[in-house]
Amino acid sequence: MRKITSLSFLLLVNLLLQRASAETESSVAPMDKAEKEALYSVIQDLVGVRWNGSDLYPDPCGWTQIQGVSCDLFDGLWYVTSLNVGPILDNSLECSSDAKFNPKLFHLQHLKSLSVSDCFSSRRRPLTIPSSNWERLAPTLESLELRSNRGLAGQIPANLGQLGNLNSLVLADNALTGELPVALAGLVHLKRLMLSLNKFSGRVPAPLFAGMAQLLILDLSGNYLTGPLPSSLANLSSLLKLDLSNNQFQGSLPPELRKLTRLSLLDLRNNSLSGELPRLESLQDLLLAYNPWGGNLLEFEWANLQNLSTLYLSHMGLRGAIPDAITSLKRLRYLALDGNQLSGGVSAKFSHLPYLTALYLNGNNLSGQLEFPGGFYERMGKRFASWNNPNLCYSTALAIASGINAPCGVPRCERDQQHSTEEFKSNQVTENGSPEEHSALWRGIIILVVLL
Repeated sequence: MRKITSLSFLLLVNLLLQRASAETESSVAPMDKAEKEALYSVIQDLVGVRWNGSDLYPDPCGWTQIQGVSCDLFDGLWYVTSLNVGPILDNSLECSSDAKFNPKLFHLQHLKSLSVSDCFSSRRRPLTIPSSNWERLAPTLESLELRSNRGLAGQIPANLGQLGNLNSLVLADNALTGELPVALAGLVHLKRLMLSLNKFSGRVPAPLFAGMAQLLILDLSGNYLTGPLPSSLANLSSLLKLDLSNNQFQGSLPPELRKLTRLSLLDLRNNSLSGELPRLESLQDLLLAYNPWGGNLLEFEWANLQNLSTLYLSHMGLRGAIPDAITSLKRLRYLALDGNQLSGGVSAKFSHLPYLTALYLNGNNLSGQLEFPGGFYERMGKRFASWNNPNLCYSTALAIASGINAPCGVPRCERDQQHSTEEFKSNQVTENGSPEEHSALWRGIIILVVLL
């Protein structure tokens, strides 16, 4: 027993010594000199000349580490693996008004992640993305994010397509222009491609998505892209979220989209699209509002959309009745059908949807009586809208019985109004006496007040 205990003790001591040795080695390991100088230059050109890295951070990968900078050991030396500039944390590096890219950025030979946000804000002196040397970062760079830089203009450099190890490319909310370069098709390992809120124009190149089978998120929203949706979108077999909203796309949806069997979000709002919706059973969020779609809701295959949580079909020129099939979407939380030409009644079955918290039916030609129970109005609150339907009314009996206010902008049904008027007159006579008695009572009160 003593031998076993002694052996265990020796093993423990050996492990502790190895760990201490490793920690000592990492703590005293120097940073590559050229790497340090390149890092100082890159940061100084972004945050301003007043930033003196050599004085403030003599050991940027060690005991004076810079916020937003991460490092790793390679062959006994420290190298930068991540650089994040932008107002993320209180002590984050923030850009100056005259920020610019320093060519020494491409000397950071082990860089895996680069993020620059809320920088390059001057529109009077717009800056462009460097057009060369990106291939020097190709062996290591996995994430490139340039976001919310309103002074970052020009086109996407074609040689970004040489960053073959990228899994995330985010160039969102800038002032970038031009057409989407076909060269980006070389980014075959991308999982996230976000180019939203820029000024890109023209058609989406058909070969762009040929090899992006690993892509999970594609966001091209908020641009000036035109033409039909490319059928090559069907190559994105892993896609979960597709946002092409707020562009100028035209035509019908390519039937090949049915191959996107994992797609959970499809946002095509505010384009000029029409036609039929391909079968997409995995959809949870479907947003087609503000398209000249036309037709009626019966043309949608609701049986194949049972996973829907969000259904946004406002201002699409839809006609006809609201099918009962929509009331079978048990996971529905948000339903907007406003601003169409829908007619017919409103089914009380909507109140049976357990998760529904928003229902917008205003601005249609719906008719008949709303027969929702009072608890439904209480649950929905201001998130239920049915005004501007001239022939739609509500039942006061249900509202009064539950003590819930009437739905905003919807009149009472005439039958209820007649009944309420007769009941009011009857109550006046039985409870308050005749009109003559009521008037005499008030005269007596007035005289009494005057005498006092």
